[in-house]
Amino acid sequence: MSVQFRLDPFGSDHHGEAARLREAGAAVPVGLPGLPDEVTAWVITRYEALHGVFRDPAVSKNWRNWAAHQKGRIPADWPLLGMFAVDNMFTADGAEHRRLRGLISGVFTRGRVEALRPRIQEIIEEVLAALPERADADGVVDLRQHFAYPIPMQVVCELLGVPADWRPELRELVDSLFRTDTTPEEAVRTQQRRHQMLAELLELRTKEPAEDLTTALLEARRNTPDALSHEELTDTLWLLCTAGHETTLGLLANAVHALLTHPDQKEIAVRGDADTWSAVVNETLRWDPPITNLSCGYPTRPLTIGDVTIPTGDALLASYTAAGRDPAEYGPTADRFDITADRSPHLSFGGGPHYCLGAPLATVEAPMALQALFTRYPELHLAEDRKVEPVPSLFTNSARVLPVRLER
Repeated sequence: MSVQFRLDPFGSDHHGEAARLREAGAAVPVGLPGLPDEVTAWVITRYEALHGVFRDPAVSKNWRNWAAHQKGRIPADWPLLGMFAVDNMFTADGAEHRRLRGLISGVFTRGRVEALRPRIQEIIEEVLAALPERADADGVVDLRQHFAYPIPMQVVCELLGVPADWRPELRELVDSLFRTDTTPEEAVRTQQRRHQMLAELLELRTKEPAEDLTTALLEARRNTPDALSHEELTDTLWLLCTAGHETTLGLLANAVHALLTHPDQKEIAVRGDADTWSAVVNETLRWDPPITNLSCGYPTRPLTIGDVTIPTGDALLASYTAAGRDPAEYGPTADRFDITADRSPHLSFGGGPHYCLGAPLATVEAPMALQALFTRYPELHLAEDRKVEPVPSLFTNSARVLPVRLER
């Protein structure tokens, strides 16, 4: 089938684009930036269809099953290749996926996450205390840069044992991965440097073990017969870095923006308890998810969704943005941000055997940070004289800058 849409690489209107795609069908053929029209990808736009794809054993996660890649149609320097061609549990199937996930879940436990709560609270308080110093000459603070960025970055780096002086470069590498305005040269440099940095991290933690997840993975690798290869270990660390940072960053920024533009919901939240803030997080993940599109597999046989049949090996993209506001699932108020609504669970953590392993960390970290922010700065409001523009990405859905004033 011919391409109906070309996805906007700059993400200038995520929700408008998602609504148009959803209206066009449950599975819509699209073109990807930088690839010819004959390379067709399919965006899965509706809740029921996406829920099914996540659980369909005929949908492989392995990028080597991408027919266009097999036919040599994907250039090695394609700027978006790093979002597709990696070797970790996100791109593994069956027994291989269970092997990789089992090794990680054995050390990245809910207990480890719960044990982080006191340190997460300390990080949050340090970041919030410094916010007044981050204001510019007009009294405006960029909450993306000075709240949504540093909290998850510091948490995930401490979790993985990344030295403090490495973190600015790591942040730049993660930014480069998710942006879709990078050049082929920049994309290649990002991949080369992230491999080098993670190899250096493994070498450091081999020589200097610590109480962190990297050391634990190295220990599991030594003690487990089917341990991670070096490439699998570096790609797994990269997955944990990116998923543990970028998604929570966007979640925090989007939740703050949602509350500041919905004062009735903000009032409910600030009067509520920890469960209320968890509801804020879950509704944000449905209504304005931090990841708008993401690779979700390649059919190993023709796959029928709605009234179309997707050929074997075509790339599938999950549109979390489209599915999250699907009126067929969420009713006529699907476009409304409402933290009190009794809705179906969102799909932003995926589903089936590939359900996000980092979900417990995000759902601990984000409610704590949001509650603390609005408790400390109850008069927080958007700087109405500043524009809120999106990150230039077809993957990330978040503001490039979130300008606020801490007081009235």
